[in-house]
Amino acid sequence: MTSGLRRRLLVMLIAPLILLAVLNAWFDYRSAGNVATQQDQRLLALVPLVADSVIGEGEPPLVLLAPAVEEFLKEGGGFTAFALVDADGKLLFGQPWLGGLPPSGAEPELHSEEHGGATWRIVRQRQPTVLGDTGIVVADGADPRQQWLRSVVFKVLLPNLVLIAAAAFAVGWAVERALKPLLELKDAVERRSPRDLSAIDESASPAEVRPLVDSLNRLFGLVNAQAEGQQRFVADAAHQLRTPLAGLQAQVEAWAQQAGAQDTLELPADQVYKLRSATRRTSQLANQLLALSRADARGMHSQPVQAVDLKALCEDILQQHLDAATARHIDLGLDAEPAEAMGHAWLLRELLSNLVDNAVKYGHERGAVTIRCGVRTGVPFLEVEDDGPGVATPELPRILERFYRVQGTQGEGNGLGLAIAEEIARAHHSHLQLQPGAGGRGLRVTLPLPA
Repeated sequence: MTSGLRRRLLVMLIAPLILLAVLNAWFDYRSAGNVATQQDQRLLALVPLVADSVIGEGEPPLVLLAPAVEEFLKEGGGFTAFALVDADGKLLFGQPWLGGLPPSGAEPELHSEEHGGATWRIVRQRQPTVLGDTGIVVADGADPRQQWLRSVVFKVLLPNLVLIAAAAFAVGWAVERALKPLLELKDAVERRSPRDLSAIDESASPAEVRPLVDSLNRLFGLVNAQAEGQQRFVADAAHQLRTPLAGLQAQVEAWAQQAGAQDTLELPADQVYKLRSATRRTSQLANQLLALSRADARGMHSQPVQAVDLKALCEDILQQHLDAATARHIDLGLDAEPAEAMGHAWLLRELLSNLVDNAVKYGHERGAVTIRCGVRTGVPFLEVEDDGPGVATPELPRILERFYRVQGTQGEGNGLGLAIAEEIARAHHSHLQLQPGAGGRGLRVTLPLPA
């Protein structure tokens, strides 16, 4: 026990188990005892008494039972019997089923036999009587073998149960003592926040656990470096792209206006429009990558939540997308009831904006999009429903994946809008619920929120 978790476990477990095994063997030996031998000795002692009980010849012979034999038969309660047989095995007196040839020699024969639903212990022996050489048969089907079977709970099971309880206590104590350093290591790791990837102190761990601690420290270092690098890349890329793309988009917008007014640019107007479309899409991608980086559910658990007014949020999003909906002749409506939910307001704004943007962008022209909020069955919710082309049932789970776009979808897009919304839902310990819209048309996206 001086060094190493393995040695401590072996010593603490093997020593109590050996002791308990010895005690169990001793109890079983004492319980089993000499029950069969004691019963056989009693039956053997009754054989000469039965022989002495024969006092006269006749058919049947005259028998006057000795007091010990009479007591034996009376105590048996129908599970004791005896018989007398001649040298040829003919029954002279007693129970017919005990008839049979007596032993050929003077030594007794002992055996067990099933009869009448009981196991009988039977002794057969030749004894001299007034009838001559007579076979004496004595049988016991009640005691003590049957009583042993009835009392097995107290003689075997109860001691074993006590031993099992003692073993459980001893092993539990030993394992708790031996694994205490490992459990302390587990608790130390569990108490860490998701962002704490600092190294674990190896000196506080047992020798056998130090390679594991060293591997965990290396893994923490790699994950920390990778996470920081990835987050830095996404954030830097998005921030670096937004400024030049904004300038490029402004220039292209100017070209597009001039081209639309007088068509005198060297570039054809369709090329300018294509360039504008590309810059818009790239700018949108940069903004979405930045939103995805900020909405990472793994990094939001440490940020505090606050009460969010869902009705006010829906009204703001309605105003924000009203022009885009009007341009496509889409009826953008609001069905909002007062409701509050605990969450991150800026993330919920991003989520709802993405849902409405998708509905307006991919819905039918002259269609309808409805923004809803309220409380259902005690749960606050946000919901966006459209009457557009909808999504096939097999593709519903996949549209939440990053960069996935439904085949045949028209218009610009990067496949990140719903992925960002789902990531925000996870940050709020929820999940987007996707269903067909009213009448089986379009798509309805619902987000239940914690109250």
